[in-house]
Amino acid sequence: QVQLVESGGGLVQAGGSLRLSCAASGSIFSINDAGWYRQVPGSQRDLVATITRGGRTNYADSVKGRFTISRDNAVDTVYLQMNSLKPEDTAVYYCHADVERRVWGDYGVEYEYWGQGTQVTVSS
Repeated sequence: QVQLVESGGGLVQAGGSLRLSCAASGSIFSINDAGWYRQVPGSQRDLVATITRGGRTNYADSVKGRFTISRDNAVDTVYLQMNSLKPEDTAVYYCHADVERRVWGDYGVEYEYWGQGTQVTVSS
């Protein structure tokens, strides 16, 4: 009943910037913790950044100082601003969210959702 739709990926030269968006829709009461992960073929899906409902952020060391995660609760959207991009940032980026659903009987119960992924390619 909840979907996460990602957008904003694409091709960019090293040193450039992209902003990823993750829009949640469906029977949402609230989005609690949310985050961005990335994955390349044949490797593990790794955490990039997280943001709590209260706005506390955490970043992987590899992106600290370059990426910024934010959220707009009014439109149920999580963002990832990526600056000073490097070729090693190339990956499929996935949005993740812990959601309390607006369904009778489910209030107070968290469900985990993933977006479909968006490709980010950084050229050298």
